[in-house]
Amino acid sequence: MITDESDKKLLSLLRRDARISIAELARKLYLSRSTVKDRITRLEKRGVIKGYSLILGDDYNRGKVSAHVLATLESNKSISMTVIKLKQFPQITKAYAVSGIYDLIVILEAQSTEELDGVLDQIRGLEGIKDTLTNVVLSTKFES
Repeated sequence: MITDESDKKLLSLLRRDARISIAELARKLYLSRSTVKDRITRLEKRGVIKGYSLILGDDYNRGKVSAHVLATLESNKSISMTVIKLKQFPQITKAYAVSGIYDLIVILEAQSTEELDGVLDQIRGLEGIKDTLTNVVLSTKFES
């Protein structure tokens, strides 16, 4: 849990732009560069900052098809074994264990509807998957 206001502001700035320089962070936080560097190192060591990621632009994403697949597992199958199988699909970017009538929400991105259809067929055919419901993303209103 983060209670320090400077750490909260630091994380907020890094969330917006993980490539922001230490000097710029120091200016925005009214702290020295060494203090900011120390805070980042401490947050990394504590596991608060797990890594830094790449956000792809509109040119790259243009034409891609995204979908959210809600999956119900067979009652005698382990969720961890199913997740291991799902990790083998390069089109699957995230998987969430959820409460409710579905057990998993799987996020996938394909280059075309044909590729999406093929991946969905493969997911439905996996041992342990009982049922799926797919929602194709029509547009993204915002991401944070």
